[in-house]
Amino acid sequence: MIHAEIVNLLNRTTGLDATAIGSSTIERAVQDRRSACKLKDTQAYLEYVRASETELLELIGAVVVPETWFFRHHEAFVELSRLAWEEWLPAHPSSTLRLLSLPSSTGEEPYSMAMALLDAGFPAGRFQIDAVDISARVLALASRAEYGKNSFRGNDLAFRDRHFSMTGGRWRLSEAACTQVRFQQGNVFSDAFLPGHEIYDVIFCRNMLIYFDRPAQDRTVEVLRRLLKPKGRLFVGPSETSLLLGHSFVSAKVPRAFAFHQMVSAPTKIAPKPRNRVKAPHPGPVQSRLRKTETQSHRLVLHNRAPVEPKTESAIGIGAAALLADQGRLAEAEKSCLQQIREHGASAQALYLMGLIRDAGGNQEEAVQYYRKALYLDQDHQDALGHLALLLRKQGDMTGARLLRDRLKRAEREGR
Repeated sequence: MIHAEIVNLLNRTTGLDATAIGSSTIERAVQDRRSACKLKDTQAYLEYVRASETELLELIGAVVVPETWFFRHHEAFVELSRLAWEEWLPAHPSSTLRLLSLPSSTGEEPYSMAMALLDAGFPAGRFQIDAVDISARVLALASRAEYGKNSFRGNDLAFRDRHFSMTGGRWRLSEAACTQVRFQQGNVFSDAFLPGHEIYDVIFCRNMLIYFDRPAQDRTVEVLRRLLKPKGRLFVGPSETSLLLGHSFVSAKVPRAFAFHQMVSAPTKIAPKPRNRVKAPHPGPVQSRLRKTETQSHRLVLHNRAPVEPKTESAIGIGAAALLADQGRLAEAEKSCLQQIREHGASAQALYLMGLIRDAGGNQEEAVQYYRKALYLDQDHQDALGHLALLLRKQGDMTGARLLRDRLKRAEREGR
């Protein structure tokens, strides 16, 4: 059995939520670290980890090891390239684009960021990626930049031919991509963590917040806000989108990218209300390809996704309801969404949005029911899977939450 004192130590120092992680995961991490330290039993390891901050950081890193691979959630990297070229570069003719990957783990994410920008033709001398993780051990692996087949998933592996070479049975990343990334050790809960304000234009912090309890989540989001420039982008994991709603972040409305920016103050002059339509932003070349992919899958994405073709009357109505929800106008969003369901019938996206509205309003029981209804119509709806898993965990249904997270991982791997 896992020592309760170790669980308490992890919670006190980092806010890690043992119920979200799972006792078996923590126990496995403790045994691995105990063996690495050559200690005879768990009690001896507890005494050692209490006395060694370095070992505590290693244990935290062993517990929070997000499953990672190159270009996970490919749409986030498409949006990164578009953002860099179409928005940032014209406004900053002589500056350096600053990016942060947290946690960097074994390097797949920050290196994917570098490859995406290089493949888009973004000048190598105009961007720099800081990659931060709590574990010195995984940072050493990341700096080595050598990977096995598990880091390459999906059918589109053309990037591997462009950026990697086979060495000793493993894939070695090119020096051109490696030089764009700087690795460093850091603990987001340390007062000395990345000192300064408004440092980064882009932050990738994906699948870390879900491991923390609510106070730790709130504290982490405020750290990210401090580091992010006012017009910067924050990319999170699909199960973490709702966590940003209470922190004045709003969705960038990009399908499947899970990108957010800070809320801007409303203008003093009241603009006329739109007439029953939502005008989508003009897409660049990469965004056009992304929308084509979404159209082929016949799925509209809401809350942190923009409406995509085909633009039916129902799609526009649901998109308008999603915008109201993002603005915190939950009653109006609910009324609009229910009207669309009455007039056009239930859809997975409409039911998911109703769940999101109920969730944001604090009605968890009804939110669960709406998420389940959405999954009945679309069993691989990733946002519904993620949000329902979070709610079940909060309600103490660890088995149900774990099963949903497993389904979400399978859907992500298969690109559904």
